Amino acid sequence: MSAPTFRRRLLALAAAGATLWAAGVTAGSETLGSAAAALRAEVLSPTHALRWELGDIWGGEDLSPAAALTIGESPLLLAAREDVAALWSRETVDAASSGADSQQPDTVTQPVTETPLETDLDFTDNGIPARTLVPSGTEGYTVAGKVYISNSTDHVLAVQDLTKSYDARLTDEGPQILILHTHGSESYTPPKGTDIVYSGNHRTTDTRYNVVHVGDEMAQVFADEGISVIHDRTLYDYPDYSGAYDRSLSAIQTYLAEYHTIHFILDVHRDAIEDSDGNEYKVVSVVPEEGTAAQMTIVVGSDGSGKAHPNWMENLKLGVALQSNLLTSYPSLMRPMLLRSSRYNQHATTGSLLVEVGAAGNSPDEAVLAGRLFARQMSEVLKSQSK
Repeated sequence: MSAPTFRRRLLALAAAGATLWAAGVTAGSETLGSAAAALRAEVLSPTHALRWELGDIWGGEDLSPAAALTIGESPLLLAAREDVAALWSRETVDAASSGADSQQPDTVTQPVTETPLETDLDFTDNGIPARTLVPSGTEGYTVAGKVYISNSTDHVLAVQDLTKSYDARLTDEGPQILILHTHGSESYTPPKGTDIVYSGNHRTTDTRYNVVHVGDEMAQVFADEGISVIHDRTLYDYPDYSGAYDRSLSAIQTYLAEYHTIHFILDVHRDAIEDSDGNEYKVVSVVPEEGTAAQMTIVVGSDGSGKAHPNWMENLKLGVALQSNLLTSYPSLMRPMLLRSSRYNQHATTGSLLVEVGAAGNSPDEAVLAGRLFARQMSEVLKSQSK
């Protein structure tokens, strides 16, 4: 068989397959509009989004650019890349064997249930609408005092365990805290007309406008409080976003080998939030006598992905202590905590947390104020517990 003939037959088979797939997807559609909607729903399904993120360009080649960029903005999904791949490979078997009870990939970056409260003030400095997100009730959460925890793992949390003393402590010598940014190019939205060069969707290497700026502010506050800190300003997600967690873990291991006094590690990120219609908004907290700060989220990893992380509860207890203190001083500053299956490199120490400071729509100033408040309160908590 000649090469041209072979290619023609392959194209014919591909066309026939595509026709059969489309026919199956649109079966039952009574109008062209409903058929088109069925096709869009199938192409933009979570499975196809996951395949795109996992590099299966054949399975996700029709994914819209907006959907692909949204997946790329999720540090939780990217950190769980191997876990998601394993879940995807079992998708068909799980669906057939357990129906509606089949396990779903952990891709949610927002708490289970929140009520958006539109603020009364005008936050149009950078052109992004603002909301303040607070829990609408206890359903879907583990609640310990003021602290709400969205738990997507299989672990059952006992409230009495969450408020016990955590393991990590400040000591008197050497660097105590390491601040770094696995996704350092994650950027905020400055006012219109600002001279900023983007390296990707809501990403920039300009540290005046990305999460590194927040880390700078946090490091300064810790230093002012007399706590020795190392701030790693490396952009581990640039120029290649994929593999950033592997690169930042290598750096963490190097720091810990050189500085045995490091007890706390903060991996500072920012979130990406849209409403149900795909419109971006920022999350804010009005702090009297301070200004408007970006709301923050503490993310704690666990061993739910199957990777060794025996002391994850120590990180969770630290997070609960910090969250409780922050909410006492600033009632709307913190969104509910997230407990997730992936480790996020937090197995490195018993004082490791991932902190999402605001969202892509927040202004740099809102994010910096949030980082300052967080570091101030964390200093207070660590000093109190280490006496």
